[in-house]
Amino acid sequence: MRVFDSSDIRNVALIGHGHCGKTSLAAGLLHTAGVTDRLLRVDEGNTVTDFDEEEMYRKLTITSAVAAFPWQKTKINLFDTPGYNIFLKDTRSTLTAADASVVLLDGVAGIEVSTEKVWQFAEEFKLPCAIFVNKLDRERSSFDRVLESVREIFGRTAVPIHLPVGSEKNFNGIIDLIRMRSFCYKPGGDGKGKDSEIPTPYEEAAAKAREALVEMVAEGNDELMEEFFASGTLPADRIVSGLQQAVRERRMFPILCGAALQNIGSDLLMNFIGETFPSPLQSHQMPAFKDGSETSKAISSTEPPSVFVFKTSADPFAGRVTYFKVMSGTVKDDAHLTNMRSNGGERLAHIATPFGKTMQPVTELRAGDIGVVAKLKDTLTGDTLCEKTNCAVFKGVEIPEPSIAYAISAKTRNDEDRLSTALAKMLEEDRSLRFYRDPQTKEFLLAGNGQQHVEIVVSRLKRRYGVEVELKAPKIPYRETVRGSANVQGRHKKQTGGHGQFGDCWIRLEPLPRGEKFQFINDIFGGSIPKQYIPAVEKGIVEAAEQGFLAGYPVTDFKVTVYDGSYHEVDSSEMAFKLAGRKAFRAAMQQAKPALLEPIMKVEVETPTEFAGDLMSDFNGRRGRISGMDLKGNMQTIRAQVPMSEMLNYQNDLISKTQGRASFHMEFDHYDYVPAPQAEKIIAAAKAHLHVEEEE
Repeated sequence: MRVFDSSDIRNVALIGHGHCGKTSLAAGLLHTAGVTDRLLRVDEGNTVTDFDEEEMYRKLTITSAVAAFPWQKTKINLFDTPGYNIFLKDTRSTLTAADASVVLLDGVAGIEVSTEKVWQFAEEFKLPCAIFVNKLDRERSSFDRVLESVREIFGRTAVPIHLPVGSEKNFNGIIDLIRMRSFCYKPGGDGKGKDSEIPTPYEEAAAKAREALVEMVAEGNDELMEEFFASGTLPADRIVSGLQQAVRERRMFPILCGAALQNIGSDLLMNFIGETFPSPLQSHQMPAFKDGSETSKAISSTEPPSVFVFKTSADPFAGRVTYFKVMSGTVKDDAHLTNMRSNGGERLAHIATPFGKTMQPVTELRAGDIGVVAKLKDTLTGDTLCEKTNCAVFKGVEIPEPSIAYAISAKTRNDEDRLSTALAKMLEEDRSLRFYRDPQTKEFLLAGNGQQHVEIVVSRLKRRYGVEVELKAPKIPYRETVRGSANVQGRHKKQTGGHGQFGDCWIRLEPLPRGEKFQFINDIFGGSIPKQYIPAVEKGIVEAAEQGFLAGYPVTDFKVTVYDGSYHEVDSSEMAFKLAGRKAFRAAMQQAKPALLEPIMKVEVETPTEFAGDLMSDFNGRRGRISGMDLKGNMQTIRAQVPMSEMLNYQNDLISKTQGRASFHMEFDHYDYVPAPQAEKIIAAAKAHLHVEEEE
């Protein structure tokens, strides 16, 4: 592919709810642009942007992909992004590299839950947006119904520049309201409409819609307003220039239409992208840090070269694959740049433009363009590479913590040896994953955004790296504590043939506020216990607390004061006082009203309002406490505190209760007492498990 100037580049993200047709639309655009020889289909598993084996198997987009192609005088870098809740973190991260977005709406379903979420992402990054009403060839599709729902949210700022000709299976044309021409398409064809006059039945509706369009375009521009008042309308070229300004300022959101599977409307969408959306030089500024202070920085073609890494993937053959946006200057093949995070040098050998899973080699990439390079040594998502050490460091997006974790174990010894290496590569690729060892339960945990997310990781481990693992629900990390106080003696005395063992201490055990863990206070006066033996007493107490008292879980949030004791000149030792400390702790726990603690999770659910009542009732049934609610549009955010033990199956329950339209995030908040009925069951189960282990 030839090198394009910055002014001729368009970086456009296709965003929207899952199954609204983003990947199919991308396939149609590529075919219409002439870069694929036929119209590729998702159900055939051969599209350019859904190339991952899991995406082809599941028929959905899991990670964002980029396809660069020329259209007329412009180069379009097209981002095909995920639409399902659990994969939206990848969409949000990818939007840092986009300069505009096209929001797809299903012509049957209209605005869905994820539609509002990705729209919020576009608002966050100040991206100009257009709306593409897709699937108008489907039964029960309606452009007018979708338009009405869009206007309920965006008001007059959402304005059609297209009208459909025909409906459902008879949909075969589009009216361009800017030029007042009609374009007729051959379903499943090359995507290039045949120019003609507007059909007579649509003339009145088209004239009325164009009048509304012209009024909105002129409204924010004094010069255009004067021209509109003088002549009562605006010529096509003036509408285009006014639309450019209004779209870039996010004052207008043009509505286009089509049918991706039939490749209807692809050419008009690409024409719109080329003439209306901004080039990188005209796009929003990106947050950055320079000289220790936060700032923002625009794309620059005149400054020394710098790039921002927005995505990293792991290829079994090519190794680490790095996707980047050129933020300034011109990056030439074989360039040497410095990683501002690690201070290490990187050689960008064989730079290319991405086309799905393939790389198209180029000699250079100019400011604003999207590139890809393989086998960088120490560069990860969010890094900035530049030529000079004092360049701006661009700010990546913050990835939310995972919402669910599973215990993971290798099936065989061979799998165990390869598991850590394979997971390390996957953690580089997917920053929303976490892999760690729980210090209490001793389990290795794999955490992700949902059950399906974790299952996909497990499937990739097997397909890519030949590593098979087993998943199971994690053990609940219960804790034990005390509600009361106790003053007890711990005395260890043992006489053998030679030297005996003697240690004697008096301790006071008291509860601490939640989260204070453990305090040890030496309150010995007069030398009743020599100083060198005090740490041994503390060590004995700590070791006993780790082993628990009620059910074998660590004891926490307690204070121990050692205030008296006695010793023997010959028989006392550190070991004797450590054993005395253990005995004192066990005796104190019997008197200090021991209790069981459970982890309480902070849960936040985003749901359509019609499901809010059922979900709050469900939280009550899970021993949860509602802590707050927010309403934004048709979406209700419910915040609650729920015991971890009640949330292990929540992902599947939430999907079934809301038809998959709600999402949740969960993180640890605090520990609290387990109610007596549940505590009795947990203690009985722990003792039964211990008994089985002793028999074995």
